[in-house]
Amino acid sequence: MIDGPLSALVLGAALGSGLIAGVFYAFSVIVMKALAALPPARGIAAMQSVNVVVISPWFLGVFAGTGLLCAAIAVVALVTRPGTGAAVELLLGCGLYLTGTVAVTARANVPRNGALAELDPEEPRSADRWRAYVASWTAWNHVRAGAALAACAAFVLALAGR
Repeated sequence: MIDGPLSALVLGAALGSGLIAGVFYAFSVIVMKALAALPPARGIAAMQSVNVVVISPWFLGVFAGTGLLCAAIAVVALVTRPGTGAAVELLLGCGLYLTGTVAVTARANVPRNGALAELDPEEPRSADRWRAYVASWTAWNHVRAGAALAACAAFVLALAGR
């Protein structure tokens, strides 16, 4: 059973990863579909604006804060709980969030956002690049949403003590 300060860290990681999963899910199934339905110039401009606005304490606090909680939980699980069922669930949750959410963001979505920032929405050739961006960015976003949701589930299982 998880108790004491570790339970607060795990609860925070569960809530953070669940919240991030919801944000990414909404982007995949609502926002990107809506932007893709717009004329390319408007979709590009809107997503360029989203990519500026998302760099905020509200989003980054939860996104990065959850990553920091995962790093702390992983250390505690490795040092104080090796070989226990809770340690496996905790390490699984941390690994899913840190690799499937944080690393995928850094290696797949952020570079695509950087390339999109360089596009001139009014340039006719930008339309093809926009369509490719929507497809690849959304596919990687599905990975991030699934990883964050699976991390949340692992943390909940660890808290529940199965």
